[in-house]
Amino acid sequence: MAAGSVADLAHTFPFGIEEEYFLVDAKTKAIALMVPEALFAIAKASSEGRIKGEFLRQQIEVTTKPHVEMTEARAELRQLRHKLAGMLAPHGLGILAAGTHPTAAWTDAQQTKAERYDNVMHDLQMIGRRNMLCGMHVHVELPNPKARIDVMTRMLPYLPIFIALATSSPFWQSQHTGLLGYRLAAYDELPRTGVPELFRRVEDYELYVDTLVQAGVMPDASYIWWAMRPSVSNPTLELRAPDCCSRLDDTVAIAALYRTLVRRVFLNPQLNASLTALSRAIVVENKWRAQRYGVHENFVNGLDPRGVPFAQWLDQVIEEATADAVALGCLNEVLHCRAIVTNGTSADAQLAIYHRARGKGAEREEALTAVNEWLAEATLEGGDPEQQLQLRKTPYLGAAGAGVFNHPDGPMLHAPRHAE
Repeated sequence: MAAGSVADLAHTFPFGIEEEYFLVDAKTKAIALMVPEALFAIAKASSEGRIKGEFLRQQIEVTTKPHVEMTEARAELRQLRHKLAGMLAPHGLGILAAGTHPTAAWTDAQQTKAERYDNVMHDLQMIGRRNMLCGMHVHVELPNPKARIDVMTRMLPYLPIFIALATSSPFWQSQHTGLLGYRLAAYDELPRTGVPELFRRVEDYELYVDTLVQAGVMPDASYIWWAMRPSVSNPTLELRAPDCCSRLDDTVAIAALYRTLVRRVFLNPQLNASLTALSRAIVVENKWRAQRYGVHENFVNGLDPRGVPFAQWLDQVIEEATADAVALGCLNEVLHCRAIVTNGTSADAQLAIYHRARGKGAEREEALTAVNEWLAEATLEGGDPEQQLQLRKTPYLGAAGAGVFNHPDGPMLHAPRHAE
């Protein structure tokens, strides 16, 4: 989202989307080992700064303009994905949208040359080199920028929903992790990540930032990498938790839901106003369950000792926020979040492809190559329509029901779910 946006006096809650992609070999879809430094400068100059390099040279980022119409944001994001792919093709490179690249080795990562990145790498050391991860960020501008801290805190109970819907990182360094969203497990190695603290007032947050800056811990607030934070360069509340979605429609749906809930929380000052340390602890637990199970299994609900199935929780949240979605003109996009649950996330599709290949006798690397190829196609909305439909009808997790589902890499336990 571009800096310098004016105050949202009309209460339209303008938003912008950032996506990070992996740079891959166009033929093999393996992570690109050699990326010309000049390529990033060319991409930035030819896109008015909408395409730029990231922390590692195996990553690249696109940023939309501020929007108030979801269809326009989708069109621009699609254009950016295809424009970038077209620019990379002559160099034998392509892009892959996912939270982790299934076969990339972090030891092959190379830091992008920039003073800020030099400082970050000096501080993080090996953890910085291990940051071979790609996320999606959604910026929403509030009518009153000073309300961002209060709204951030009251948005926390919803945070695991965005994580679950975006899961696209079941593999790490050619290993099946057992998690649908492994990216945050790796990302949380960094300091100042994870669930934000329970700050009530903007003054408390500013005191926290000033304390760390004066202590020499960080130069400024942009070194706070929470799952949600007030942006330093934009007058927005920035969602940072989700994996980069492989499917464009999923990206737009999650952005629409986030924007809708920001509006609902902002306009209802008493909503989630009584959060406690217990409340935050439950958010942390649900964040883990989102990483582990995606849109499957139960999540912690203080009102029900059995917990609540994710689909039921999402339905309740959407129902409560329907008027806000209608007011913003994005109800159709918000409702697509239900389709993500029904059809499965990118992680579900990746696992379905992997286990199907293994079940047919493919070696692990062959099966992972098939996953890489699907990711590259899905990033640009390609692929076999029949295969896409079949994957969406039979997502991997949950397809076997309760009990043990045997596959070539060993048994995976599926816990039974409570009936809705």
